[in-house]
Amino acid sequence: MAQTLDQLEEKYRPAIALAQSSGHLQNVNMEGERLFIRAEVATQEIKNSIWNLIKSIDPQYNDLIADISLNPSLPQPRSQTQAAAASGSAPRTYTVQPGDTLSAIAQRFYGNASNYNKIFQANRDKLTDADHIRPGQELVIPS
Repeated sequence: MAQTLDQLEEKYRPAIALAQSSGHLQNVNMEGERLFIRAEVATQEIKNSIWNLIKSIDPQYNDLIADISLNPSLPQPRSQTQAAAASGSAPRTYTVQPGDTLSAIAQRFYGNASNYNKIFQANRDKLTDADHIRPGQELVIPS
């Protein structure tokens, strides 16, 4: 059974949101039975982050076509820390404890374990894999 545009947008919402906040989201629509996302981003690192997020949502992504191109003339998004400093508030942080997972931390701060990716994306400078965090790491917890 084919999924609807709304169902696929919901499934890939974190990747769509990252593309939108990190660059220029040009369009999201259906192409046949697949969701089509077109976006431009400023750096290869941002592009890789979007693709890593897509693969974490669905490693096969058979129901998705993503055209993410580089446009170095786009402004680079500010980090969570820079944004907080600009607004005059300190970023919320959490020190990882033994036995913690990003899902457990997301459950604690957001009341929803599936929001772990918000924490992962805000800490891409120190995390390469959402499944590998270490006790003692200080993580930014985005609002």
